[in-house]
Amino acid sequence: MPAAARPVGAHVPTAGGLARSALPYLDSARAEVVQVFVSNPRGWALSPGDPAQDEEFRAGCAARGVPAYIHACLLVNLGSPTPATVERSVATLAHALRRGAAIGARGVVFHAGSAVTAAPGEQTRRGYAAAALRQVRRALLPLLDEASARGWPPLLVEPSAGGGRSLAARVEQLGPYLDAVDRHPALGVCLDTCHAWAAGHDLAAPGGMTATLDALVAACGADRLWLVHANDSRDACGSTRDRHENVGKGSIGEAAFAELLRHPATAGVPVVVETPTTGFAGHAADIARLRSLRTECGDVVRSVAGTTT
Repeated sequence: MPAAARPVGAHVPTAGGLARSALPYLDSARAEVVQVFVSNPRGWALSPGDPAQDEEFRAGCAARGVPAYIHACLLVNLGSPTPATVERSVATLAHALRRGAAIGARGVVFHAGSAVTAAPGEQTRRGYAAAALRQVRRALLPLLDEASARGWPPLLVEPSAGGGRSLAARVEQLGPYLDAVDRHPALGVCLDTCHAWAAGHDLAAPGGMTATLDALVAACGADRLWLVHANDSRDACGSTRDRHENVGKGSIGEAAFAELLRHPATAGVPVVVETPTTGFAGHAADIARLRSLRTECGDVVRSVAGTTT
């Protein structure tokens, strides 16, 4: 794959077996990258997986030249004031990292989380964030060190849609989050466009996506953006509401996604849609739309066989 290529794919279902469900889906949607859950997305139960399905999925992705990513359980919150939640979050991320190694995943996405409540005597945002980030450091650094030592995939922190006591919603807030773990080389960033819009980044304004990506690079460095979730939004900018819409059909609009695909920060970065769909049709349409925008931007992806798409 050329250095400048931005493969486009989708988050795919896995019910009925990882390979059995995901591989036909990604073929039908013409996905060039795939993202999956490997545990209940809204519960703490951890599946051991099926070694045969894991190997078939890994081999199938390799044969297709399709990189795979895992999205960790949505309950993960390393900034929580509840010790049991932090403990379960660490266990869930460790499980996702082990499963990621088994299926050949390139990374494990998790939400930045929130402090939920202010620490006593620390009522300002700076105060509660600092206290929660110290906790993130204690929980996350051992996982990052273990991932590096064992050759597991890296973790990718995803900013939230804002609201509450989010530890990272605006992209500028990723800087302190990375600093909390000494900018560990096993921690990258996943940018969700719907989240960024909900957190107040006006991506729909001319140059708005470019300005947001410039701000991300300033906060994180030029080489920390490792995955993009390309989702339009049903709501207004700054709403703090995380309601995805199909690409070009929501409040953000198609022009912003063209800016996304032109920006140097996204060169070589896979793009995943998590948009509404019935079957694979909605994802297939969004992938096709982004592929068309990518072509207009002069970016191509070459398949394993060497054909240009």
